[in-house]
Amino acid sequence: MAGQEVRGTLPEGLGDAIRGTAEDIAALLRGVADTGVPVPGSQWSVGAAAAHLAQANELMADIAAGQERSHGDGTPQSLAAANERALAAFDEREADPLAEMIAAQAAAFLKAVDEHAAQGTVVTPLGPMSQAELGSYLLAHMLGHGYDLARALDRPHMIDRARVELTLPFLITAMPRVVDTAATAELTARYTIRLWGGARFGVTLTNGAVAVSPQPPSRPDCTILTEPVTFLLMALGRCEPWGAIARGRVLAWGRKPWLAPRFPTLFKAP
Repeated sequence: MAGQEVRGTLPEGLGDAIRGTAEDIAALLRGVADTGVPVPGSQWSVGAAAAHLAQANELMADIAAGQERSHGDGTPQSLAAANERALAAFDEREADPLAEMIAAQAAAFLKAVDEHAAQGTVVTPLGPMSQAELGSYLLAHMLGHGYDLARALDRPHMIDRARVELTLPFLITAMPRVVDTAATAELTARYTIRLWGGARFGVTLTNGAVAVSPQPPSRPDCTILTEPVTFLLMALGRCEPWGAIARGRVLAWGRKPWLAPRFPTLFKAP
């Protein structure tokens, strides 16, 4: 599998992005002596976050191989509880072994996708997905926690525009499943979301009900243009919208541009 793209099931570039991101995270961890360093904005240490990544990559590989794996019911609370139960049953917190596990399980995922290319929908912690959406989910998950590890270790992160765009199939699928119903109650609005460089999609709310489409609406109320890394960090709950707006990383226009800061609050990152 090394250096080869998985063909036929994953979008072009996604296999290489999964493999490359796992290797980037492994490179961050190798040689780290103290994994008790806290992760900013989290209750986890570097060791716990890396252990979670190793476990999550194994979970995704098993799902891609057709195994049934239960891990919460898709709500943030149940996923957090499932993560803590899994970590409590897994003792490894040393950096080098976890680095190898993260890379090995990402490779196992790609092997499973290659061997089960004809498999249809799989059941994931966030509901049914295609193999391509599951791969996009794996990439988004690694990028989020990889970013956390890079911050904790004061190292450059591995998120870039190409990798962000490859997370969009997952985000488009998952967004209606992580809606904050209290925040969307009775809201009717049409959003076009654009990333610097061209990628775009649409989000339509009708009396609180949310529909997400790869195609933007024909007459959006609000168009949001976001720097790609900032977009993913906001989507994963790592970046506050007002700070991004103040730094010029988010621009908005349309008939109701004031809807822009509200958009990230409509969803709860799992």
